[in-house]
Amino acid sequence: MIDLYTWTTPNGYKVSIALEELGLPYTVHGVDITKGVQKQPEFLRINPNGRIPAIVDRAEGDFAVFESGAILLYLAEKTGRLMPTDAKGRSRVIQWLMFQMGGVGPMQGQANVFFRYFPEKLQPAIDRYQNETRRLYTVLDTRLKESEYLAGDYSIADIATWPWVRVHDWAGVSVDGLPHLQRWMKAIAERPAVKRGVDVPFPLKKDTTDEERAKSVQSILQR
Repeated sequence: MIDLYTWTTPNGYKVSIALEELGLPYTVHGVDITKGVQKQPEFLRINPNGRIPAIVDRAEGDFAVFESGAILLYLAEKTGRLMPTDAKGRSRVIQWLMFQMGGVGPMQGQANVFFRYFPEKLQPAIDRYQNETRRLYTVLDTRLKESEYLAGDYSIADIATWPWVRVHDWAGVSVDGLPHLQRWMKAIAERPAVKRGVDVPFPLKKDTTDEERAKSVQSILQR
């Protein structure tokens, strides 16, 4: 039913986790961003922005959807799951989803770039993005003190945010002193569908360290 075009990145894991949680049948197409496959004409016909992930819904006339947040919304609305149908509940999920899309992802992504990959060590830039990412983590921690999950029940907001927070070390950002965020991270990591989702498009070797796994964030430089 669904063709998934993805790679081993936080944004890619969002969609594979969602598909696993929803139990939707899908076919995986690995898009090796280290070789520039995402910029080839074949993929640009699916996502004109040349980034992963993207899906094609074969049951809907080969309807293509790109941008990870848009894909999560599409899948939730298609199935009626992972997002409430009442106006307030739906808004809460979308608010926290946008918090990730506009905050955690971009800020942590820049922290990754300047901390790990930029050819020069620009400490003011590193400090800026690490500090802002940590601030956003404290917002998450405050929310999770009063709620088991970001929008109340487990939702696409959690699925969008967790793949980024799980690789906080690679950005040089600590989660020490954020017990509610740590509790949430552990709870989501233990979900069977999440474990399956992070093995897409292929399982990393069993002895892969957290640091090696986190290197998937190099995708940010491929954008």
